[in-house]
Amino acid sequence: QVQVVESGGALVQAGGSLRLSCTSSGLTINNRVMGWFRQAPGKEREGVSCIRPSGAVTVYADSAKGRFTISRDNAKNTIYLQMNSLKPEDTAMYYCAVGGLYGSCSGSWSYWGQGTQVTVSS
Repeated sequence: QVQVVESGGALVQAGGSLRLSCTSSGLTINNRVMGWFRQAPGKEREGVSCIRPSGAVTVYADSAKGRFTISRDNAKNTIYLQMNSLKPEDTAMYYCAVGGLYGSCSGSWSYWGQGTQVTVSS
């Protein structure tokens, strides 16, 4: 059974930083595209960032560019999202998603985690 688990969400003041982690059990994610998404109350889920299997290709939403960094440690079967200069509008549930084998950031997502809450106070 595949499980995707996010961690690292917390309450933080505006301007602060958080690092989210995502790991999988029952599935090796080393050769899969991985993504971070978020959903704020009353809003649709939106893509935040994506990383191809090699880590050489990363994609960011405009809202994340310059502040967030996605990375992966394939030896640990884990991806990360370093979030700096956090703003109240970054408040949301953040979800990790597992994509296809050697997939692209525009492809479909096969597995999702339960999410980790990020709350940024002003």
